[in-house]
Amino acid sequence: MSGREEYASMFTTLLVEEDVSFRQALSDVLLSYFPLINVDEASDGREALSKVEYRRPNLIFMDIQLPGENGLEVAKQIKRVYDDIVIVILTINDLPGYRLQAFQNGADYFLSKADGSCMEGILAQVEGAMARKLRH
Repeated sequence: MSGREEYASMFTTLLVEEDVSFRQALSDVLLSYFPLINVDEASDGREALSKVEYRRPNLIFMDIQLPGENGLEVAKQIKRVYDDIVIVILTINDLPGYRLQAFQNGADYFLSKADGSCMEGILAQVEGAMARKLRH
C-alpha cells in the first residue's frame, strides 16, 4: 500500500442523516470517489455523539433535522470537545437563519441539498479535509 493509500484508509467520514436512502446513496458516492476512506453512518444525534467518541472522524456531514436533538446542537457539542473535526451542515433548509446558527454552533461549512452543485461541494469538502489532514 502506498503512503497516500495508507493515509486515505486512516481518514474517516461520518454521515449523520435520518433519511436512510439519502445516507446510503451519499456513502456509495463517497466510496466510489474515495474507495479507501472509512465512511460511518448515524441516524440521530445520540448515535453521532457515540460514534464521534469511539471513531474520532476527520469529517462529519450532518443534517439539521434529526430525531431528538437537532444537528446544530449536536455540532456544538462535538466542537466543544473535538475542535479539530470538520463539520459540514448538509441540509435542505437553506435559510439565512440556519446558516448563521450553523456557524455559531461550530460548523465549518454549510451546504444545501437543494443546490445543483451539492455533490461537487461534498466531494470538494472531502478532498479539502483529506489534504488538511495530510499537511498536519
